[in-house]
Amino acid sequence: MKVRILAICAMLAISVLGFSACENINTNSNANVNANANANTATPAATATASPEQTRGNYSEREAQEEREKAKANKETIGDTLDDAWIHTKIVAKLIANSTTPERKINVDVLKNVVTLRGTVDSAEEKAAAEKVAKETDGVKSVMNQLKVAPAAKATPKQSGKTKRNY
Repeated sequence: MKVRILAICAMLAISVLGFSACENINTNSNANVNANANANTATPAATATASPEQTRGNYSEREAQEEREKAKANKETIGDTLDDAWIHTKIVAKLIANSTTPERKINVDVLKNVVTLRGTVDSAEEKAAAEKVAKETDGVKSVMNQLKVAPAAKATPKQSGKTKRNY
């Protein structure tokens, strides 16, 4: 599990670095000239909205396939598009980072930008927090929250008498 967490954190770090590198406008003067030449023809509505393709940066088909394999190992489903894999990556990483969501108790399925949350959580607050994380993720069209609330069983009191020791 620690390996998965580290891998997801590494992917997010790489993505963040990729996003910041994309904003360096001084690296390609030809791109700047072309952008300036087209600036007068772009409509304000077209420039104000970023598509999921623009927000996922350099997320590759190879990375998407790796995410699908990890998801399959966890009995999760990801659709065939890059957007579905990218959405899954972001949601799982957010659930790991969020202290109010028990990420490994929550299965995240993504198909055609629709997220389904499955599993069992300990409280209604955890259920709501997981849904909020999914809904606030760029590219998500809708969220189906199928999480069940079942408080964790309390630890049993220590038994009196002899203690069994395992060596």
